[in-house]
Amino acid sequence: MEDERIIVRLAQPSDYVYAREISEETKRSAIARGSGISQRSLNSIIEKITAGKAIVAVSDCGNWVGFSYLETWENEHFVSNSGLIVSPKYRQRGVASEIKEQIFQLSREKYPDALIFSITSGLAIMRLNTRLGFEPVTYSEITHDETFWEGCKSCINHNILEGKNRCNCLCTAMLFNPAKN
Repeated sequence: MEDERIIVRLAQPSDYVYAREISEETKRSAIARGSGISQRSLNSIIEKITAGKAIVAVSDCGNWVGFSYLETWENEHFVSNSGLIVSPKYRQRGVASEIKEQIFQLSREKYPDALIFSITSGLAIMRLNTRLGFEPVTYSEITHDETFWEGCKSCINHNILEGKNRCNCLCTAMLFNPAKN
């Protein structure tokens, strides 16, 4: 495994075979970390791949390594970078950083004027976001689209989010504003 080459690229229909593993690893990770990771269904992962809104990392041996996707909100005014997950056996190898950079670039290419946001409870993602030009913001500065917030219902911390009227939670909201960068 150490000498496997890892390829990070735009996901394509042949990557549907990894959808179940991505979905299951996202769930396992949320349980293991006891943190807020929203569940991703098999169908939603396949939809992101089909729409050209996902980045996948695979090994040259054909193993799934990592994944992330983007979604648009409020008539493409906002873009979220979401669902970043790396297979445990490939962690600590810089894969998350490469995936994050590519999903960010894909967001910029497809929606150059959109505000790009990410919400996370993970320090590593906060550091990656900061390096890309994201800044911490209040929840009032990201999308108010009801569908986005529906995705938080599977998170272990959803009761905190709702209890605070979606003003904050344990996740940090971060925003990239193309007008400032």
